[in-house]
Amino acid sequence: MENIQIQSDLVEQLIELSKEAGKAILEVYNTNFDYQLKEDLSPLTRADTLSNNIICERLKALTPETPILSEENSDIPFNVRSQWNQYWLVDPLDGTKEFINKNGEFTVNIALIERSTPILGIIHIPVSNETYWGSVNNGSFFSKSNSKPIKINVSENPESPVRILISKSHQSNSLKKLLAIIDDYKVINKGSSLKFCLVASGKADVYLRLGPTSEWDTAAGEAIVKYAGGYILTADGKMMSYNQKDNLLNPDFIVSGNKSFISKLLPLIKKI
Repeated sequence: MENIQIQSDLVEQLIELSKEAGKAILEVYNTNFDYQLKEDLSPLTRADTLSNNIICERLKALTPETPILSEENSDIPFNVRSQWNQYWLVDPLDGTKEFINKNGEFTVNIALIERSTPILGIIHIPVSNETYWGSVNNGSFFSKSNSKPIKINVSENPESPVRILISKSHQSNSLKKLLAIIDDYKVINKGSSLKFCLVASGKADVYLRLGPTSEWDTAAGEAIVKYAGGYILTADGKMMSYNQKDNLLNPDFIVSGNKSFISKLLPLIKKI
């Protein structure tokens, strides 16, 4: 199986694909929809399913030999997916709770993983029609509607007070304890993978996540932050690694444009 080469026409097709999925999501969003709970008690709506079907069908047509791992199609045994050198990792609707609460803070996430590392990531925000993307060979970009792409970069020097992003729907006791011992900061609450986008574009300094996430929640965002000059490290100070174990859960992690700032936070995390 040959590896996909990240060409500009492929990226353009993926952006259009993410927008197509976003339109399908909005069609459901603008109705009086209901939802059900999956086995892990996370919510599932018709929008999740519609987006997933659109993305998977289009990816199969674009890159027929490349496997797809999606939140809605994640029951692939590790002994099968461990053989993959390259694969698509998809969250068709990241932030389903935000979708249900109708606050607009949900996204479509598509990432290409090679040897356990995201080499391409696309995040589309349906409500605002904004798209962020980043790739190993081109850097990271932002576009609104059909405007000309703007290159984005992280903020390498944290502001004072430090702008700290935390999840709107998932705030752990560990996170609260950490915030209690950090000096001079301002909290920004955001849902879904929007937090990665704000770090990547320099609109926030750090994203703290001390609590459960899955690999499809972070892969696209990691690519965008990393290729905008930022860093994502686990609470143990290691690089994130994808598809390396039976379950698809991530460790706690920190995202920032400033590696030394992460280094200051890591000992504090060990104290809590």
